[in-house]
Formats: sequence, C-alpha cells, structure tokens
Amino acid sequence: MTRKVEVVPHNPNWRTLFETESKQITIALVENVIAIHHIGSTSIETIYAKPIIDILVEVSSISKVDENNSQMQALGYQCMGEFGIKDRRFFLKDNPAGIRTHHVHVFEVDSPQVKRHLAFRDYLNNHLEDAESYSALKQSLGSKYPHDIEGYMDGKHGFIQEIDRKAAEWHIKLSS
Repeated sequence: MTRKVEVVPHNPNWRTLFETESKQITIALVENVIAIHHIGSTSIETIYAKPIIDILVEVSSISKVDENNSQMQALGYQCMGEFGIKDRRFFLKDNPAGIRTHHVHVFEVDSPQVKRHLAFRDYLNNHLEDAESYSALKQSLGSKYPHDIEGYMDGKHGFIQEIDRKAAEWHIKLSS
C-alpha cells in the first residue's frame, strides 16, 4: 500500500495525543516501563511534521516487551520486531481509515538510541534556525515525494545525520 506523505503545520493537540497514548502504553507494557518520551517532529513545536506521533519507550528489559505484544495489539498496534534497528521493538498504529497515527520505538534504558533521539529533539527545540531549516526541508520533500516515503526519508537522511552530530556536541557541552 502506498502511503501519502503529508507534511502539515504543528498541531498543539499532538501533545495531548502523545499523553493519552503514553498512558495506554504504560498499562500495556506494565512494570517494564521506565520512561516514555514524545519524540520526532510532532514534539518540536515550531516545525511542520507528518501527523504521526512518535513515542519512545524506555524499558528495563527489551526481551520482556515481546511478552506484551498481545497487549499492544489490543491497543491497535502492529508488532514489527526490531524493524531494522538492533535491540529495538517497533510498533505501528493506523486509524480505522488506514492512516498511520503512531510509531512506538522501544529501547532498553540507557540505550545510545534513547540518548540520540532525545538529544535530536532537545537540540531542535533549542536551536530555532536549524529547526526552521528542517521544517523547510520536510515541506519541500513532502511536495517532491507526495507518494514516495522512501524518497522523502532519503532526502532527510543527510540533514538528520548533521543534526545528530550537532545535537551530540551540544549535549556534551550542556553536561560539562
């Protein structure tokens, strides 16, 4: 199925959608949950984004997540396993019309992936010029690849790597 690439202005309701969904995920994954974070472009208040809520869940044991797949499925999620990233569990959720609404990325606490995602979000929320550049790139790629998610993602790859580098340096400066 071809998915439409839609990039829209920030919606303040995304925060509420994250909070509502995170409560349900906490119940589904029970005592394994350490923390839940809103990540991705919907967590950056100044930029355009695909209207898909990205949620990062830190757990004490990644293997225990698999034991709760049926609870995640009961919430409407597809269980995708690692889905290309070692030591991750990935879940997708679509609404009844088949439109993607949520991505859930689960990692063990202290995973370098957790640090990378949070640094990326925090860096862009604190560096508005880079956030605006990212927003403009996303809008341009959304127009160029309206039905080609791979083209859209490939177009962002270099920019994301550069922001990851800047975010890591910024985070180290904050910590020292």
